[in-house]
Amino acid sequence: MADSIVWPKGYRCAVVLTVDYNDVHGILTQAPEVAGRDKTLSVWRYGSQRGVERLLGLFAELGVPSSWCIPGIVAEENPDHIRAIQAGGHEIACAGYRHQDYDRLDLAAQSAEIAKGCAALTALTRQRPTGFRIPAGNGAPGFIEALKDHGIRWSSSWRGDDLPFAHPTAPEIIELPLHYELEDEPYFAFNLSPAVPPAQSRIASYSHTLGNLQMDFAGFHRFGLCYVLRLHPEIIATPGRIGVLRELLEGILRHEDVWIATGADVARWWADSAAQVTEDHPASVYERHYRNYLA
Repeated sequence: MADSIVWPKGYRCAVVLTVDYNDVHGILTQAPEVAGRDKTLSVWRYGSQRGVERLLGLFAELGVPSSWCIPGIVAEENPDHIRAIQAGGHEIACAGYRHQDYDRLDLAAQSAEIAKGCAALTALTRQRPTGFRIPAGNGAPGFIEALKDHGIRWSSSWRGDDLPFAHPTAPEIIELPLHYELEDEPYFAFNLSPAVPPAQSRIASYSHTLGNLQMDFAGFHRFGLCYVLRLHPEIIATPGRIGVLRELLEGILRHEDVWIATGADVARWWADSAAQVTEDHPASVYERHYRNYLA
């Protein structure tokens, strides 16, 4: 497959480092019953307390860019962090205004979330975000078109591929697909009581997790794909786990043919250089069948 893809400047594959910065709002969406339980919530406050600074320090040391997906309310509550992320040369993408389950919102409410989140980020950064990630749930029919109308040009919420693709109903929007195995949360996310996520109260081996991530990168590199890593400050940026990320990134950086870029940069290049999706692509199939199902 690599021979059929020509990344810029002869790079063999692309790497996009994304960070979901949600503070306590993320866990309150997953488990609203923990509201008011400060000991439990302190696990997620750790991202703001220590994680953001530690991640930014590692990225600066290694000289790598990243894209941060942030709800507007988190930005408003942590303006110093937002300024530090921007000052480090990183991209700030939108994740709505509040961290919400989009399955519970109709299209009008989803569109309002996009608008309010983008406005909050723009007010702080003086730059309107061009990227978006759904905090939880799915977009309603018409959601991708709504992203386009709000000035969004890339999304990283879907799965189903390991190369970027243009959305069939709004080819101006480039999707940077995710994979569960390229996220820190399935390996490390846990909480005290109740277990969060349910039935997943455990911590994976650090060395095994690093090995998995390295093997996945080796595959993405071999086939010339787009390796999208999804991180959370409260999860990956503890004193021990930041070493897992460091070792992973140092290994990636030893490859001179890897393009480490922001989501905006990859999406912009793909929109200008690559073909549109075919009728049998998962995104095309989804659009046809999902819309018919809801009709």
